[in-house]
Amino acid sequence: MLEIKLTEEEDELCKLLDQCTRQLKETEGIETSCRIAGGWLLGSQCNDIDIALENMMGVPFAERFVEYCRAVKTLDVKSVAKIESNPDQSKHLETARTSVMGIELDFVNLRSEEYAENSRIPTQVTFGTPLQDAIRRDITINALFYNVHSREVEDHTGKGLDDLRNGVIRTPLSPRETFTDDPLRVLRCIRFASRFGFTMVPELQEAAKDSAIQAALREKISRERVGEELDKMMGGRNPVLAIDLINSLSLYFSVFTVPESAHITLSGTPSSPQNALKAAMLLHVLTNPANTANTPFELPFPSLPAIHPLLLSDFAAPSSTSRRLYLASALTPYRELIYTQAKGKVRQAAEAVIREGLKLGAQHHYLDGIPALFAAAELVQRGVADFEAARFDKPERAWIGVLLREKNVHNHLAGSVWSISLLFALVQELTALWGDDAHALDVDAASRRIAAYNQFAARIEELDLPKAVDAKSILDGREVVKVLGAASPGPWTGQVLARVVEWQLEHPQGTKEECETWLRAEQAAGNISTAGGKRVKDGAADAKAKKAKR
Repeated sequence: MLEIKLTEEEDELCKLLDQCTRQLKETEGIETSCRIAGGWLLGSQCNDIDIALENMMGVPFAERFVEYCRAVKTLDVKSVAKIESNPDQSKHLETARTSVMGIELDFVNLRSEEYAENSRIPTQVTFGTPLQDAIRRDITINALFYNVHSREVEDHTGKGLDDLRNGVIRTPLSPRETFTDDPLRVLRCIRFASRFGFTMVPELQEAAKDSAIQAALREKISRERVGEELDKMMGGRNPVLAIDLINSLSLYFSVFTVPESAHITLSGTPSSPQNALKAAMLLHVLTNPANTANTPFELPFPSLPAIHPLLLSDFAAPSSTSRRLYLASALTPYRELIYTQAKGKVRQAAEAVIREGLKLGAQHHYLDGIPALFAAAELVQRGVADFEAARFDKPERAWIGVLLREKNVHNHLAGSVWSISLLFALVQELTALWGDDAHALDVDAASRRIAAYNQFAARIEELDLPKAVDAKSILDGREVVKVLGAASPGPWTGQVLARVVEWQLEHPQGTKEECETWLRAEQAAGNISTAGGKRVKDGAADAKAKKAKR
């Protein structure tokens, strides 16, 4: 029997639920029971607890529970919020939500469902028994209930506890029936397998590979729901295993796709889905080299040299950054593809997959941050190669600093940080070395590229550049206009400010006065133009330049 250790608050919650159901029976003749379901039983850090009710809807019970807690127990309880059913978001029945003792509660009734052939929306939802509710769930370990009255775990499928002990992912009914009823459950199986490191039973894997099931996943499931599951995988315990399972079950293009309804034509065909797994594995090896053993991947983890600590200075797992990097790695097969928008603007194919195929937006900087990572990778890879060959068109410190300050390489508004851009650029370069068909990475060649990036990072550190990346220009736009005696700012202002930043990078100890002297000298030498603005006296320029961009 699975032992559940309750916190003081959880123990008190169970007592309240039990006492409330007793009072309902005594005062109104209503008989119901409460069971805790969902991830709480599996030890996850849940923001809420799901309460499954027998023979009673969520809202009427929740209203009585709130009244009981307030009137009888004098507890501070939030009023009930009703969440309407929304089948497209996997909410087939209305849910009642409240919170007590800092625990958020969702109440819904036990149910039985029937599905039409061409829809994942149930045609009939009725009150169900605990067994009927359990067998309609995605996997057996998710079908366990905790009875708040008996304080026991209930395993109505007869397999959930054994599967939890043995590390098995299995559907309560036949996997083909479970997936036909709701194809999204294929992805939920992958998510839980990657989260716990559990093994899918062979019949589940075969059903997941079925072409009809995969077509249903592409056609019947809203892309928002696909994106939501993938987001959870990328933020889970083992995103690499999730990508591996997606690949091994031949699901890559059912998940990472641009729907026909988006009317987008890509410039070519994506490369092998294996590149998604290779990129994710390389990211894992570089960021977590101590944790690569005994993991059931299709490919062995390569043994690589350690990377410079600067490249890991802004990486943490799990975090928004790690989610973004793993999803970007998963999109590696699309890295060289583009498409053209109606107005003629060229965009990355990866952006279309994120926006149209996964319906993911600004959360974790997916939609803005991942295209920036791919754009930065090209800049950084060329930059590291030029650094190795000492091909500088300006003094070294300024040259490196300008690269690190490029908006795709370092832009907090898009979640971009220069160190992460260097890390992802290295991942992409090593993935390209691995190749589409190679089963083993050329470790010698990879080690040479890692050494090049390490030398580049070491030079960044030696030149004390990390703190210079976010440094503001020593002169702002108003001051530049005044120093150059221009009538007003214009397109030239940004170009001059860029030159000021270069001077600042080249002269880390330089003062504002020295920069102003240099700026005037450059103007006198004809190296700086304020074309589009008239030369005036300083006082007049000062009055007209108040709105200059800083």
